[in-house]
Amino acid sequence: MKRNKILSAWHSLLAMVVVLPATALAQPTSKEWNAQVVGWNLGNQLECSAPGQDGETMAIGNPDNSIKAETAWGNPVVTKKVIKAVKEAGFNAVRIPIRWQCHITNPMAMSIDKAWMARVKEIVNWCLSNDLKVIINTHHDKWLEGRPTNEYKEENNQKLALLWLNIASEFANYDYRVAFAGTNEVHIKDNWGKPEAENLVVQNSYNQTFVDVVRATGGNNLKRHLIVQTYVCNPDFGLYNGDFIIPTDVEGNGNNYMSVEFHYYTPWDYAGECKYNFWGEPYKDKGEASPNDEKTMTEFFDKVVNTWGNKGLGVVMGEWGVTDRQKAGKTDLIHENMTYYCRFLVSEAMKRGFSTFIWDNNNFGSGPEHFGIFDRRAGMRVKADWVLKGIMEGKALR
Repeated sequence: MKRNKILSAWHSLLAMVVVLPATALAQPTSKEWNAQVVGWNLGNQLECSAPGQDGETMAIGNPDNSIKAETAWGNPVVTKKVIKAVKEAGFNAVRIPIRWQCHITNPMAMSIDKAWMARVKEIVNWCLSNDLKVIINTHHDKWLEGRPTNEYKEENNQKLALLWLNIASEFANYDYRVAFAGTNEVHIKDNWGKPEAENLVVQNSYNQTFVDVVRATGGNNLKRHLIVQTYVCNPDFGLYNGDFIIPTDVEGNGNNYMSVEFHYYTPWDYAGECKYNFWGEPYKDKGEASPNDEKTMTEFFDKVVNTWGNKGLGVVMGEWGVTDRQKAGKTDLIHENMTYYCRFLVSEAMKRGFSTFIWDNNNFGSGPEHFGIFDRRAGMRVKADWVLKGIMEGKALR
């Protein structure tokens, strides 16, 4: 599908958008934006489905009580205290995953419920008032993420263009601390493995549509930091075989205001699956350890630099984490190892100019998907201090 065919779908709406003059702030390149950023994810909040709604639905609309979506997955309402606690803990950026599809008042125009947009802005503003950089994205919009096929390519790109026209227009005059990320983990449902060629083509088309539309809204969006994704945010589907195509930015921008995003729960056998309780050379004699180690990680990071960083692109590790696990007689040692992993990852990423955003879903316990750090139900008390310790020690090692 030609780009001008997509653009024509929203051109008339764009003509009606009133864009305020860009605020007089320095325009950081993507590399400057990412430098020294150690960020946190507001996970399982604004990306939730509406209360009572199937989280996998592809329906687009504004169901009853959708404004209460941020508590639909069991977390309490986000408050100023949440954001302040993140800042005081030492983080300097927040990634806010956002699902828009259950807050759409007119699917033909992909117009967003005013109350939902006001709520998103309120949280963004709390971040900015704490001098935190911010990423907002489209996250769990299943109509987009779950159908990366030729059959839906044109329809999805038109919807994506209209959606980002509406989002970008609302934020066009926000300062450059706010960055936009076009998609999230685009994939065929339940298939996290190697994609078909058409899936890769569709992801590349999403990235180009996103860049085209945001730039066309003007204001600070002309040089705002835009973040594009590899398929399923798996770097392996972007680093090899020409799978990832760098979008074309507007004339004069080059690659200076774009970053590539990937997610890094790696090695999965340690960070997510809990097959192994230990990682890294100093812990190989403490029990069964993942065959992946420091060398595996640093070689991968260097590949990222050589593939994207050396072309002028920034690099955003939009999600990473290591799930908690506990074992009688070894829990303290396991947590010590998690500190080591977090410290090593953050320090090595920062050496290369990558921004990192730890995943925190406010879920505590032992086993997969227990990525909680701050207890949002208990005044933001730090419950995974071993994780926070590793992150901040890594930040200090830069």
